[in-house]
Amino acid sequence: MKMSQQMKLAPRMIQSMEILQLPLAALQERIDQELSENVVLEQLTKKDERVDSSSSEEFDEPKQEIEKRELGDDDSNNASDFERLVEISQEWPDDNYTSGSKPSSNRVQDDMDRQHDVMANAISRPQTLQEHLLEQFHCDTPNHLKDFGDYLIHNLDANGRLQSSLPELVQVYGTQISLEDAEQTLGIIQKLDPSGVGARDLKECLLLQITPTTPLRDIMITVIADHFDDMLQNRLPLIERKTGYSMDAIKSAMEQMRTLNPFPGQGFDNPDVQAVTPDLRVVKDDDGKYVIELIDEYIPELRINRRYIRMLEANPDEATKEFIKRKVESAKWLIDAIEQRYNTLRKVAQTIVDQQIEFLEYGPEHIKPLKMQDVADVVGVHVTTVSRAVDDKYVATPRGIFPLKRFFGGGTKTSDGEDVAWENIRLKLKEIVDDEDKSSPLSDDALVTELAKHGYQLARRTVTKYRKAMSIPSSRQRREY
Repeated sequence: MKMSQQMKLAPRMIQSMEILQLPLAALQERIDQELSENVVLEQLTKKDERVDSSSSEEFDEPKQEIEKRELGDDDSNNASDFERLVEISQEWPDDNYTSGSKPSSNRVQDDMDRQHDVMANAISRPQTLQEHLLEQFHCDTPNHLKDFGDYLIHNLDANGRLQSSLPELVQVYGTQISLEDAEQTLGIIQKLDPSGVGARDLKECLLLQITPTTPLRDIMITVIADHFDDMLQNRLPLIERKTGYSMDAIKSAMEQMRTLNPFPGQGFDNPDVQAVTPDLRVVKDDDGKYVIELIDEYIPELRINRRYIRMLEANPDEATKEFIKRKVESAKWLIDAIEQRYNTLRKVAQTIVDQQIEFLEYGPEHIKPLKMQDVADVVGVHVTTVSRAVDDKYVATPRGIFPLKRFFGGGTKTSDGEDVAWENIRLKLKEIVDDEDKSSPLSDDALVTELAKHGYQLARRTVTKYRKAMSIPSSRQRREY
């Protein structure tokens, strides 16, 4: 036997953390789901608000008494909600589940018209790469090659290239086919539109796009076929010595190569662009101070349907009473969790804004080093709460829409002892690279020296890490001949 202490999260606390972490769109979906599943929960409309203002005294006292009497801390296990729903549906007519009036015929017709408009204006599903290729492939292809051609087309990846080697595909293919017929089938696919599909690697993809009328065709084929690695590493003098072509001709051919598409299949991959809906906005008040406003016009105001409070007053059977009690309790938890989300998000965001005034005034290059622990200390919450609050949340500022995580980041000190964020150092690194002499680009050691001139003392490995993270090529690859 042993004695130990253990911490467990209550269901209410778990729900509060989940609601806090949800972005605005996900919170809307969660509320819609709760409205459809919890018959006690209802959305407050403008009409309901007017009724509440004139008759709040009528319901406040019974509601308080019922909650005090019926909504105690009861963790006993009961029958499933489904069984209780069946029982309560037998005891109470369907009309008791809704407090609003039935829509009129004109409103029903208006709703149908809006649904038809949505369907008419909905974007049709774009044609896939496989569908586009199959339409062309079945036109003049011999019948004995069509089945294997379908098989190959469906084995192209999103870039339009074969996912496996041709011998492997022939081996896995269910029906016997010779390698010669497989090569012939692949050759037919490689002539289809878009040019470059069916390639087995990047080199073949580029070669398939070179036609007899392509400018500098011979030089391009030679460089891609025989000196592809030298081209990728920007070793143009070596290509010049091996091929005998002039440097100007090689550079012109490489410029022409930029018109080729290394990923011909991606033109058919059209994922839906998710619009960013900010959860907050930053505005200036009358005193010129930046303050946070919650964008909650998309979130419906919720309340507990009072018809169920009256149903409890009618003293129904135990199963019905327990069902309503559970549903009311669940609705109260959701309403409280949403309110707590608003309060926490507002406090965290306001603390961030107070620390990043220069960012809002002068731009991203003036961002300050800020850690989540610093914000947690000011707000008086745990750092994990701050992490959940800023996760996948966006704020609309005078400088644009930014994720809240954008305002966090470590930093270092300059030679003058001034705090500087890593973001500023990355911007300065990009500025130095953009202004360098491309005929003699700066090495990583030289970049360390240049950054030191601006007061940033960094190790070479740190500069190399930032350069790679920003997708800046090495000095050899940046060199222009």
